[in-house]
Amino acid sequence: MGSREVTFEGQHITVAGLGVSGISAARALAGFGAKVTVVDGGDSETHRARAAELRAEGVAVRLADAETLPEGTSLVVTSPGWKPSSPLFAAAAEAGVDVVGDVEIAWRLRGPGAPPWLAVTGTNGKTTTTRMLASILEAAGLRTAAVGNIGTPIIDVVLDAERHGTLDVLAVELSSYQLHWAPSLAVHSGAVLNLAPDHLDWHGSMEAYAADKGRVYEGNQVACVYNAADKATEDLVREAEVAEGCRAVGFTLGAPAPSQLGVVDGLLVDRAFVENRQERAQELAEVTDVRPSVPHNIANALAAAALARAFGVEPAAVREGLRAFRPDAHRIEHVAEVDGVAYVDDSKATNTHAAEASLGSYPHVVWIAGGLAKGATFDELVKGAAGRLRGVVLIGADRALIREALARHAPDVPVTDLERTDTGAMSAAVREAARLARPGDTVLMAPACASMDMFTNYNKRGEAFAAAVRELPAASA
Repeated sequence: MGSREVTFEGQHITVAGLGVSGISAARALAGFGAKVTVVDGGDSETHRARAAELRAEGVAVRLADAETLPEGTSLVVTSPGWKPSSPLFAAAAEAGVDVVGDVEIAWRLRGPGAPPWLAVTGTNGKTTTTRMLASILEAAGLRTAAVGNIGTPIIDVVLDAERHGTLDVLAVELSSYQLHWAPSLAVHSGAVLNLAPDHLDWHGSMEAYAADKGRVYEGNQVACVYNAADKATEDLVREAEVAEGCRAVGFTLGAPAPSQLGVVDGLLVDRAFVENRQERAQELAEVTDVRPSVPHNIANALAAAALARAFGVEPAAVREGLRAFRPDAHRIEHVAEVDGVAYVDDSKATNTHAAEASLGSYPHVVWIAGGLAKGATFDELVKGAAGRLRGVVLIGADRALIREALARHAPDVPVTDLERTDTGAMSAAVREAARLARPGDTVLMAPACASMDMFTNYNKRGEAFAAAVRELPAASA
C-alpha cells in the first residue's frame, strides 16, 4: 500500500519547531535532498544545543524568530502544536506556500510495500486504544509498532520500516492537530473514539475540531470505526469520502446490531466481521479480560478489536492481546486502599469528557479536581456526577469554575477549596479527601483540567497524588 513519489530534492523547506517531531522531519527531508531551514521562537540553552546538532548535519536553524518566512520557501512543515493562526503560516498563505505536518510528510515518504496504517483518534482514550491495538496485533504474530502522537516520531518509524522491512502494520495514534495538517492521509482503517469539546482555543470552534478529527476517515480502505453511543462520530463517517467497499463499523457497550461490535452477557462480541452478521455474533473476549474493566475502557477495547478485525486478525488473538495489555500510568490506576477506601489516579483525565467517564466508573466518589480549564465549562459534568459525590477537593488555578458549578448543581456536597499551589498542595488534597471518604468509597483524582498551573505535566501530577496516598497511615498497594 503506498508508492512514494519523492519530490523533495532541491526544495527549500521550512520546518516550524525545534521539538522532537521537527527535528525528525528536518533530518528526513534533508536526507532526501531538500534544503531545510528550521525556525523556532526559543533561544534557550537546549534550543542552541539542538540547533548545533542540526547545523552539523547541514540543516539551517533560525532561533528567536518564528514569524518570518525564510526567503525561497516552497513548503512549510509544522510541528503539531503550532496554531493555524501563527504569523508564519499567514506569511506562507500570502506567498502561496502550503503548510503540512510531520504525519503528512511520513505519509508521502512511504515506499512500495510500506506497512498499512490503522489509525486511532478521538477526544479521549487514544493512547490506550492504540496500545491495545498493538498488543492484539502482536498476539496475532504481526510485527507492529504503536506510533504517532504516542511518542515515537512517525517519520522515523516509516523510514526505518522501509530500510529494514521489519513491520507488517502500524498502530497510529493521531491528534486533531496532526490530522489538521495531513490533507492526503488515507489509511487502511480508522477510528474516532468519541467527540467532546477540547482544544477549542486551537481549532476555533467545535465544528472545526470535529472536522479535523473526521479527517481520519477520509480515503479509508476497509473500515471506518465509530462509537454508536456518540452520534457525532457516525456523522463524520457519513460525511467522509472513502474507498469503494469501505464499511462503517460501530462499537457499543450494549448488544451489537449487524456491522457492530458490542457486549453480551459479559462477553465482547463481533457482528461485523463474521460470515452472517444478521444472525450470529463471534465471541472475542470476556469483559474481565479488559483491565481495568470500566465502561470507557471496554469501549476502547472494542474499538481496538474492530480495527484489528478489519485487518483480518482472528478472535483468539483479540482475547490474547487484551489479556496481555497493561494500561499506561495515571489512567484509572489503583494506587492503594486505606481504611476501606480505594485511591485511584486518573491524572490523564485532563478534560471534562475524560473526567465524566472516570467518575461514572465508581458509585461513591470523593473527587479531587481542578487545574487549567482550557476554556471548559463544568455544569454538565457536575450535574451528571452529583449523585455519586461524597465530597470534592478543589485544587489549581481554575478551581473556582468547578466550585461554582458545584454550588449550582450539587449544593449539599461538601467542598474543600485549597488555595495553595506549592509542592505540598497535593498532600493536603489527599488528606482532605481521606477525611471526607467513608469505607467503600473511591478517592478519585480525575481533575478535568490540564496540569501545567501546578505541575510540569499530568504524569508529575499523578506521581504527586500517588506519593501523597502512600504517606497516609496504613496505606497498602
